[in-house]
Amino acid sequence: MSEDKIKQEAPSARTHVKRYNWLARYDRETVEEILDAVPLAHVGCMINGVPFVTPTFFWREGDRVYWHGSAAGRMFKVLEQQDICMTVSLLDGLVIARSAYNFNCNFRSVMLVGRAELITDEAVKTEKLKNFVNGLIPKEWERLRPVHPKEIKATAVASMSITEASCKIRTGPPQDDEEDYEFPS
Repeated sequence: MSEDKIKQEAPSARTHVKRYNWLARYDRETVEEILDAVPLAHVGCMINGVPFVTPTFFWREGDRVYWHGSAAGRMFKVLEQQDICMTVSLLDGLVIARSAYNFNCNFRSVMLVGRAELITDEAVKTEKLKNFVNGLIPKEWERLRPVHPKEIKATAVASMSITEASCKIRTGPPQDDEEDYEFPS
């Protein structure tokens, strides 16, 4: 990663990384690389004054992320009424130090903040679901039995622009305290 990408500014105050800010990345290439590495995200929103975080499959198309779930689900009833947060994390390995205090992990994560939009057009929704399935397993949609209209109706699909995003990436060995190097490893 080049030094200029590391020092980029956050797209907003909401996505500015404060804790361990030296691990932060804000460039689009890194955001997309992490988003494309795993299909599981967590979407956080407020429902009746209570924060809920829901794990969900998601996928990226260009500058938007998409996810699906039950049209009867609580999350899809409130998404368009508030800003939400989507997070994606990958655990790349445990980092075992000479003291428990300095244990860590190597990871990549991205946080997106914004306003979601529900896709209501059934043809567009079907196309997005096809893209999702074929993104997981190429040409799988074509192998499956045709989707029933009631299944499309029962499925909600939401999307959000990748406008406000921040990443954190940690790599490397443990960072032991100087006096701990005398302790056998």
